[in-house]
Amino acid sequence: MSSRSVPFRPDRPVVAELAAGAVLRSAVEPNILLLHEPSEDRWCFPKGHVEPGESLETAARREVHEETGIREFSLERELREVRYRFFRSKSGVNVMKTVVYFLGRTSEREVQLESIFDRAEWVTVAEAMARVRFPADREVLAALTALDEPR
Repeated sequence: MSSRSVPFRPDRPVVAELAAGAVLRSAVEPNILLLHEPSEDRWCFPKGHVEPGESLETAARREVHEETGIREFSLERELREVRYRFFRSKSGVNVMKTVVYFLGRTSEREVQLESIFDRAEWVTVAEAMARVRFPADREVLAALTALDEPR
């Protein structure tokens, strides 16, 4: 069961979490990298918790490398900040989560996944929009699409 599928519980304590990650674009084609997390059967972008004293950019770099094995990539700009909330049954607390995503670019294609993931695929933005199921992930893709539109 997805941790985000359990309704927020107004009678339970609240903790704040800050995370950072990236939407990685291929340097040779317009595809982006999606990771599949089988425990929640969801597609997502690489991201994770910001450690105490760590910058958002440093956390995003660390998490991209830890989750994908990709070493050579650039972070070009902040793409989108998203917020969502959910109840974490295991610890009995509500989580108010903020995630800052950067736009990244890499020429590496081979991925070495962290054990929590079972697949990674390079897909178009339209394919990604069809695969991600949470509104926050769709907001990130919409921000990416807005960057691509002629001004």
